[in-house]
Amino acid sequence: MHELGHAIAAILSGRFVSGIRIHRNHSGDATSSGRGVAGTVISGIFGYPEPAIAGAALLWSVFTGYTATALFAGGVVLVVTLLVIRNLFGVLVVLASAAVAAGLWFWANPEVRGYALLALGIALLVGALRGLVTVVGVHTARRGQLRTSDAYLLFKRTGVPSPVWLTVFALIIGACLFFAVGVAVDGLGLRTVTV
Repeated sequence: MHELGHAIAAILSGRFVSGIRIHRNHSGDATSSGRGVAGTVISGIFGYPEPAIAGAALLWSVFTGYTATALFAGGVVLVVTLLVIRNLFGVLVVLASAAVAAGLWFWANPEVRGYALLALGIALLVGALRGLVTVVGVHTARRGQLRTSDAYLLFKRTGVPSPVWLTVFALIIGACLFFAVGVAVDGLGLRTVTV
């Protein structure tokens, strides 16, 4: 999901994505090219927040009745992603994910789809928080791994200090969590109105 976030942001900012590699240790890389710093910055920012964005969107789909649409859109994104996956493990992960999405879309009833997307959405939100804690840890406790940090790479590209980029990641992830909790509270009817 992290690398897909980089790739989608790169495409939306006018860059050309030449490849995504996903490794068994959950690492990966997305390679893109283009002119200017803006596209690099935009694509660099959206790796860590992407799971939170997707998780919040999935929770919204659950609580607004759009689970079939979310599964279809996710399946399309996964199939299109196959065009830029550059390793066998990555292809297998994307094919398995697309198969699960298609299976849920074709054969699951709305309740099962809802629970599946609710679980996946929560997992993605928790994963985004875990990724944020991990990258902050790289900057505070495991500085030998700095070269693997998107915040560090953004610093090298722009000169803006890494803590600023970490704060941007945290703000986007926090906004997604706030949105997701709000959607869930509304969807479950937990919000009380006082007059």
